Amino acid sequence: MANRPEQSTRTRTRTRRLVAAAIVAALGVAGTPAVAGAATPGPAPAGPAAASWSQLMYRSLTATATAAQLHTVLATQTTAVATQSAAVVVAQSALTAAQAQVAAATSADTAARTRFTTANKALAAAKGTSIRASKQKPRRAAAVTRATTAVKGAVQALDAARARVAQADAVLQQARTGVQTATTGLSTAVAARDTASAAAAQTQLKLAAVGTPADLARQAAAVSQDVVSQTRAGFTVADTTTVYGITVNNAVAYAFKRMIDDAKAQGVVMSGGGFRTQQRQIELRTINGCPDVWTAPSSSCRVPTAIPGRSLHEIGLAVDISAGGKTITRSTPAFAWLTAHAAAYGFKNLPSEAWHWSITGS
Repeated sequence: MANRPEQSTRTRTRTRRLVAAAIVAALGVAGTPAVAGAATPGPAPAGPAAASWSQLMYRSLTATATAAQLHTVLATQTTAVATQSAAVVVAQSALTAAQAQVAAATSADTAARTRFTTANKALAAAKGTSIRASKQKPRRAAAVTRATTAVKGAVQALDAARARVAQADAVLQQARTGVQTATTGLSTAVAARDTASAAAAQTQLKLAAVGTPADLARQAAAVSQDVVSQTRAGFTVADTTTVYGITVNNAVAYAFKRMIDDAKAQGVVMSGGGFRTQQRQIELRTINGCPDVWTAPSSSCRVPTAIPGRSLHEIGLAVDISAGGKTITRSTPAFAWLTAHAAAYGFKNLPSEAWHWSITGS
């Protein structure tokens, strides 16, 4: 619960000093740690429900930016998939061409080897004719000359056939190397395409898992009461942190900071009071005229004030909002802004107190 809206500046200052003193005494240090920038979800909350609430609100408040970033990444990855797919087509064409060259080179090599075999047989035949001509009686010089010339021609033809075989073999080996290179190129291109496709698919899964801000905020609201009950069971001041001078529970620190920042960006500058000790709650019960500190209902006080041990302020899950140094009322711009936007940050208003906002509205 909160202080009376018309409470004097002196009383509010005294309240802040008492709260600060209680925090310092409990921590044994000069103050509590400050919340990190908006890039991180802030200090780790204590308890599974608080951790769940904090993570859900972090995802809710970053969902739009996260989705935009993932869409940018996906666009780049989609372009990469298209580029790599085109590279696969080129590599496949190169392999097909290389395979055609191997086929042509194989045919040429076979033909060259056939011609070599034919030339070799022709040489053998010419040598046989030459031998018979040289042994013929009476020996005819013209026949020997013709046979010798035929042998020389057959040798030249065989040498030429041998050269063609060597050339055809070299071309065939080169073509086979081209096939190996093209095969490796195709494998590389396919692997790159598959990698790009897998990355794009993973990004699409991440996009699908981002969720909508409204749905995530509703999920957080569904566990808010569990946050309260679990936090009460083991709360210590070490579970709090400071956001712009306002001490709040670690679980709500990021969402609260975002709310203050976003409101300021829209021209609504807010501050307030968050955590307070049970001792301070007792003092407020006395100040606000409750008939009995420990048993009287909050509605019996001049200003509704929770029974010690029941206030969400005592576990840092409620904030009394002020603007311009004054506690807000229903007629202030800050209240209008909070009414329109606070739910997106996980905060609800206590209907009886315009200034009191918490994760459960109590």
